[in-house]
Amino acid sequence: MRFVVEDALFHRLPLVCFGVVVARGVDNALPREDTTALLAEELRRARERLAGRRARELPEISPYREAFTALGINPNKFPCSIEALLTRIEKGKDLPSINPLVDLGNAISLRYALPIGAHDLGAAPGDVQVRFSRAGDRFVPFGESVPEFLDAGEPIYAVGDAVKTRRWIWRQSEQGKVTEHTREVFFPIDGFSEGLLKSAQKDLAEALSRIFGVSAVTGFVDAASRSFEG
Repeated sequence: MRFVVEDALFHRLPLVCFGVVVARGVDNALPREDTTALLAEELRRARERLAGRRARELPEISPYREAFTALGINPNKFPCSIEALLTRIEKGKDLPSINPLVDLGNAISLRYALPIGAHDLGAAPGDVQVRFSRAGDRFVPFGESVPEFLDAGEPIYAVGDAVKTRRWIWRQSEQGKVTEHTREVFFPIDGFSEGLLKSAQKDLAEALSRIFGVSAVTGFVDAASRSFEG
């Protein structure tokens, strides 16, 4: 698997960086009490952190709102994934368990207030790119089968012309969704602090080893090193 970030994104967001975690040979079909408990604990901590506060006003969220604005995306209409997750908690809504890999990603995402995606590499083989869309790129929303066709110029995650995530880190697609059948998983962590991303990356890799018994491959992509292969 090769992960590549287009030069044009760094021209718009010079400080953006990406932690990459890839694990293979994962059994995601078995229930995992450890991931359920981990998610519950991070939900509890998030509720404490949000007591009397709005998710959008947290200092950890500000860089993403500023980046969305710089990319021409309205962060009020299209909040990044971690802001959306925290806003759900702020409103008193629960976060249901989906499956062990997704629960693990959500738990670490909450722990660090960082956007963390989860993609099934086996269901969507090919190089993963972060780039600006081209006319004809297609996105299939969660739970649907009819694709949306994008205009040019939108920041996306994509494999070929199949869009994995719209508006950079706003919403993932049905394409490459992690399910109980997933055996190869790719977790991208998007942010602006190398230290913070690498801490989250380390926790995620260690949890994959401890809970799933697999060794994760990790990498880091920024303006100085714009691709990763693993």
